[in-house]
Amino acid sequence: MTSWTRRRLVAAGVTIGSLLAAGAAFALSAPSAQALENGVARTPPMGWNSWNTFGCNINETLIRQMADAIVSSGMGELGYKYVVVDDCWFNPNRDSSGNLQGDPSRFPSGMKSLGDYLHGKGLKFGIYQVPGTKTCAQGTGGYPGATGSQGHEAQDARQFAAWGVDYLKYDYCSGSGTINDQVTTFAKMRDALAATGRPIVYSINPNSFHCCTGPQRNWGDVANMWRTTEDITNKWDTGNTNGYPMGIQNIVNITVPLAGNARPGAFNDPDMMEVGRSGLSDTEQRSHFALWAMMASPLIAGNDIRSMTSATQTILKNANLLAIDQDSLALQATQVSNDGSRRVLAKKLANGDVAVALFNQSGSTTTISTSASAIGLTGSSFTLRDVWSNATSTTTGAISASVPSHGTVVYRVSRTGTPTSPPPTSTPPTSPPPTSQPPTSPPPSSSSPTPPPATGTCRISDTVSAWNTGLTSNITITNTGTTAISGWALAFTLPSGQTITSGWNAGYSPSSGPVTARNVSYNGDLAPNASLTIGYQATHTGNAAAPASFTLNGASCTVA
Repeated sequence: MTSWTRRRLVAAGVTIGSLLAAGAAFALSAPSAQALENGVARTPPMGWNSWNTFGCNINETLIRQMADAIVSSGMGELGYKYVVVDDCWFNPNRDSSGNLQGDPSRFPSGMKSLGDYLHGKGLKFGIYQVPGTKTCAQGTGGYPGATGSQGHEAQDARQFAAWGVDYLKYDYCSGSGTINDQVTTFAKMRDALAATGRPIVYSINPNSFHCCTGPQRNWGDVANMWRTTEDITNKWDTGNTNGYPMGIQNIVNITVPLAGNARPGAFNDPDMMEVGRSGLSDTEQRSHFALWAMMASPLIAGNDIRSMTSATQTILKNANLLAIDQDSLALQATQVSNDGSRRVLAKKLANGDVAVALFNQSGSTTTISTSASAIGLTGSSFTLRDVWSNATSTTTGAISASVPSHGTVVYRVSRTGTPTSPPPTSTPPTSPPPTSQPPTSPPPSSSSPTPPPATGTCRISDTVSAWNTGLTSNITITNTGTTAISGWALAFTLPSGQTITSGWNAGYSPSSGPVTARNVSYNGDLAPNASLTIGYQATHTGNAAAPASFTLNGASCTVA
C-alpha cells in the first residue's frame, strides 16, 4: 500500500499470532522443492491498481471507467490486463455465513458483477486482501471493519474464485512474526487459492508494517510475485535504504541484486508504478519505466488512465521496453558495473539479443560506457536499437551514451547479421492460465506409461497468441465421448520453425516436429463432457500457426 502517513506501529488487533496458531499444521518454512508452478504469470503481470492515485476513494463507477480507458487507450491490447481493486472495497461486515461482501454503497452491483464487466472488456479482475484480522487501512483507522482473511482463508479463496478473481494482492499489514512465520502465513492462502481450481496470480507483500523481509529470501515457492521493499512514493530518492516511503532510486538499489530470483511464474515486485503522477520529471519517469522493464518487473500502472497525457502514454506504451519486460525467458537484468554514479545492467533475451541499460544515478549529465563482451555477446559487429527513438546504429563492440541526470539509455543489442526483432505492435500477454491447477505442478514421470487405448472422441480448442519470435498456445481438450479417459497422450505436429521452450499441465516431448503431450499426475482423468487446459510457450521463425490436427490416445479430435 502507498499514501497516507502510515503509523509504524500495528493497530490493536492487527496481529498474526493467532493466525499462526490456527495454521500450526504447516511447516514453519515452506521447502523450496515445493515451488509454486500454477501456470500463471509466465511473464511479468501487467495491469493497473487503484491505490497510488485513489487510495480508499474507490467505487465501481471509477473502476469501470478505468477499465474503459485501459481498453480505449490501447493499453489493454498491449498487455495491461489486470485491473486490481486495492483496499477499501469491503463491506465492513461479513455476511451471516462469514462470507466477504463488497461495500454496498461503493460497489452496489457486487464484486462478481464488476468481475464480469472486466472480463467482458477482455481484462482480468484483481482484488486485495490481508492475512490478519484488519487490512492496512482498517488497521490505521482509515476504513471501518476487520475483514481480513484470518480464520477464513479457504472460504475467502472460494469466494474470490466464485467472483471470477484472476489476481490476489495479499498484503501482510502486521508487525508480528518472523520471516518463517510469514512463509507459513502466505503459504496458507497459496494453497487455499490452488484448491479452488481457478488460476489466480498470487501477489504478496511481506514488508507492510514489517520492514523488510522481501529481499531476505526467494519467495518463488510461495507466490508469483513478491514485493522487495517498503511502499513506493512519487519521489526519486527519499533517503531510505528500505523504509517507508521508497523512491525510485532506493527501490532499484534493493531489487537489482535479487536478479537470480526471477523466472517464468515468479518475479521480484518493486511495487506499482508512479509514471503519470506528479513528483517525477519526464526523464525520471522514463528511467522508472525502463528500469522496471529491465528488472522483469510486473508493470502495474498507478496513474489515472482516464486523463493520461501524451507523454505518459509514450512511456507506458513503449513497445520496445514492453517487449524487453515480457521476454519469454523472464530473466531479470544483472548488474555489469556500478561506480555509484554510473550503473550498467544487462538482460539476456530469448532470441539471443541483450538489452543493456546505461543508468545515470548522479546529479549531472555523464557518459556511460560498456562493451558487447561485457554484456555477454561475442563477435565483431553489433546493431544497437535505441528503445526510445527506435534508431539503430552499428558498433564493433563499444556501447556508450551521454546520459542526463537520473536518465537511463536502453539499447537492444544484437549481433550484426542476426535479425533484430522489430518493435512489436503489441506485446505478448501473460500466458493465459490453465482452467484448473493444484498447489504445485509436478513434472511428468521420466518414464511415461504407454497411454491406454483410444477411448471415446475429443474436441480441441487451440488459442495461439504470437509476437515477434515467440508464441503461447493454450489447448483445451474436451472429452466428447461417453467413456471416461484415464491417462492421456495428445499428439500433434508443430509447424516448421517452432520449438517449445516451456509448458504447463503436461510433459512435452520432443520440443519440435511431431510432439506428444502427456498428462501429469494430477490431470490424467477426463470424464465425459469434461475439459482441461494445457499450454506451452514456443519460439518461431515466422510461422506462428497452430498445429493442424490432434489425436488423443490415437483417436482423431475435432478442432474447434
